[in-house]
Amino acid sequence: MTAIRDVLTTAIRAALDDSDLPVPSAGVELTPPRQREHGDWATNVALQVAKPAGRNPREVAADLRDLLLGAAIPHVTEIEIAGPGFLNFHLAPSWLHDVLPDVLEHGPDYGTSEALSGERINLEFVSANPTGPIHAGGGRWTAVGDALANLLASQGADVHREYLLNDAGNQLDAFAASLLARMRGEEPPEDGYQGQYIADLADALRDAFDGEPSHADALEWGYARMLQEIRTDLERIGVRFDTWFSERTLHAQGAVDRVIEELRHRGHAFDHEGAVWLRSTEFGDTRDRVLIKSDGSPTYLAADLAYHLDKLGRGFTHLINIWGADHHGQVASLQAGLRALGVEPRPEFGPEPEVILGQLVNLMRGGEPVRISKRAGDIITLADVLDEVDADACRLTFLLQGIDHVQTFDIDIVTSQSMENPVYYVQYAHARIASMARLAAERGVSRSELSEVDLAELTHERELDLLRSLAAYPEVVADAAHGRAPHRVTTWVREFAGRFHGFYHDCRVLPGESGVTPAQTQARLWLIEACRVGLANALALLGVHAPDRMDRLPESDEGGAQESASA
Repeated sequence: MTAIRDVLTTAIRAALDDSDLPVPSAGVELTPPRQREHGDWATNVALQVAKPAGRNPREVAADLRDLLLGAAIPHVTEIEIAGPGFLNFHLAPSWLHDVLPDVLEHGPDYGTSEALSGERINLEFVSANPTGPIHAGGGRWTAVGDALANLLASQGADVHREYLLNDAGNQLDAFAASLLARMRGEEPPEDGYQGQYIADLADALRDAFDGEPSHADALEWGYARMLQEIRTDLERIGVRFDTWFSERTLHAQGAVDRVIEELRHRGHAFDHEGAVWLRSTEFGDTRDRVLIKSDGSPTYLAADLAYHLDKLGRGFTHLINIWGADHHGQVASLQAGLRALGVEPRPEFGPEPEVILGQLVNLMRGGEPVRISKRAGDIITLADVLDEVDADACRLTFLLQGIDHVQTFDIDIVTSQSMENPVYYVQYAHARIASMARLAAERGVSRSELSEVDLAELTHERELDLLRSLAAYPEVVADAAHGRAPHRVTTWVREFAGRFHGFYHDCRVLPGESGVTPAQTQARLWLIEACRVGLANALALLGVHAPDRMDRLPESDEGGAQESASA
């Protein structure tokens, strides 16, 4: 798609120059129309330049159309003027036939770019307190964070996945007190932790020590056990971190004290009522913030500033954090603090760190809310979900929507083997692709060299739809990376799977099936291979497997079959 867009954009720029009209300051906008009957590409450039030139937009569009038609642009069959002055380009299928060799040539690299080459990005996500299991919302942030890391890497960035262990605050003390209370048969303290997981850990704690452990021993033992459980849950959903960063190290190394000293040196910290404050209002925050409380203990902000300076000191050029939406009030103060420490925004990224706020998940079963966790009592954990939903289905479901929207996750739908299940629907498309290739091999039909195949045989609208989707894929990936929106790739995957299922239903492939000619067979076999590449690449970005075999759906569900996806 990029190649034909570049050709059209260059031609439009030349037509503007020949008409003594300026190129719009934002460049030439060229996009696929929403409705296929309006052509393959459309531009509003005549509307953009007409007003400054004091001319009628449709007249400008007519002049540009005449010049463009005279330029004999490859693949262009018609240029129509629509509405107040839009130019709609209709192209011959040959432009799509050029897409197929491009997909096959690049293979696993199709859809990648070097747009972020040279960037070292630290992506911190999940970072749940090591005092309890990851909840379902954290599972969603896990899937989004890992997919976003893949997307940024696909655009050339060196991406580092990091998990911050909040192990320096009062939470671990309350956690240890809860374990000891349960071990004695008492209720946890009012500010402690509840749930079956606390009772189970207390039983294990009793077995691990001769006699009652000290508070410090219970804390360290419980911390290690909880951390291992978190690691296990994350590995179950296919996520591994490059760094598990302990907040304790910041305090042990004096990093928080150094931040306070630096802010004082820069004139951005002041004392008031026994506390140390940051002049964060000077850097866009709504109010000044406390760094050191009157009792001498640091606030979360002070530790966060030290932590983010540590990241930058490790050579990262950009920081991204995925936080729960309940932390929205901390974003401006952290960014203001880093500005006060001399960390200036970059135009392409904005203030450091970039913070993505994630909404929670409403877990349902058959349309009814699931309220009770087997482990935690008052929250639904990621492990609860993974006990019933396999990791692929879990990840892809979490990636169906933007993370800034509350999500409804219905276990009954996600675990069903039907086309109503979006995860099954997508993976079944890849299994069908593989089964069609196997069937061809079983019947002794092999692909000829691509250079010997006439791709002009691909004229059915189902075939062209698949090629349009493949043509759009690199831009979808780039937009998803730039917009921090993995769900855009999920949307592409679902639409592409639907188009492949339509092709499967309407287009025979092997010779002798519904009058298919040998030339059509060869072109369609290569189309199927290109579809495999595109779909597998997209699923890899999402962290979802692309299975070659799956159980076949009932005939009534799949609308007829050429062959079984499990054959």
